[in-house]
Amino acid sequence: MAMTERTALTDQSEGMSYLNSLPRRVMTVYLPLAVFVFVLLFPFYWMAITAVKPNAELTDYKNFSPFWVVQPTLDHIKYLLFETSYPGWLWNTMVVAVGATFTSLFTAVLAAYAIERLRFKGSRWVGLGIFLAYLVPPSILFIPLALMVFKLGLYDTKFALILTYPTFLVPFCTWLLMGYFRSIPYELEECALVDGASRIQILVKILLPLSVPGLISAGIFAFTLSWNEFIYALTFIQSSENKTVPVGVLTELVRSDIYEWGSLMAGALIGSLPVVILYSFFVDYYVASMTGAVKE
Repeated sequence: MAMTERTALTDQSEGMSYLNSLPRRVMTVYLPLAVFVFVLLFPFYWMAITAVKPNAELTDYKNFSPFWVVQPTLDHIKYLLFETSYPGWLWNTMVVAVGATFTSLFTAVLAAYAIERLRFKGSRWVGLGIFLAYLVPPSILFIPLALMVFKLGLYDTKFALILTYPTFLVPFCTWLLMGYFRSIPYELEECALVDGASRIQILVKILLPLSVPGLISAGIFAFTLSWNEFIYALTFIQSSENKTVPVGVLTELVRSDIYEWGSLMAGALIGSLPVVILYSFFVDYYVASMTGAVKE
């Protein structure tokens, strides 16, 4: 027994000691990481080089490499920004994404708080039902939603998208915030109730400040889905000046069998930058939301 304890005390081996060998590090760390980075970044590289390629290089693969640019040009970007409605599409997408995100977060916060903190009978089943609603494909919902949009006179307006996007954003955001609210100790809320605080004060002054990482995570999710959504934007918007980036780039830059590849890739690249910037600013909060809120 004493020999076993002495061996355990003098054992200096580490769990990651197998990485001391260079071949093992290459096979288990560097090679998988390189493959992951390549798969992740190659689409952006392809969009970037295609956006600055002349038309001659885009189609002549015998004399030009498809993976490099010999004579870069800004003609595709100039055409996109100054000869199409792309700046307006960007603005429309930003307005719709921000409006739908704030609407969804506000609704999800109230729903998640009611389900997790009020403890009414059947709250767990309500939470499960809300999450199952997220699994319903948007391609099924847009038909009845289209009837409502037409009857309310919202067709071909940005409000049609701002009010319909929460149908698939609220369920997931509610489910995510339910898990985050569940990790906050009930003792904090009980102490506030003893001191005379109302439910609204508890939500605003206690739960929401502690749930900032969860709110940012749900907001990033909602903003990203709103920014990239295609089916509702294609169905509910008709005029070119009201289109969003995903719909405008496809419908305005593809004419029958003519594809404006340079402008298409430039539009996709520029359209992805706001989401990339959003993630880069809030990545720390996004990671923190994966580890829970307050430890008891």
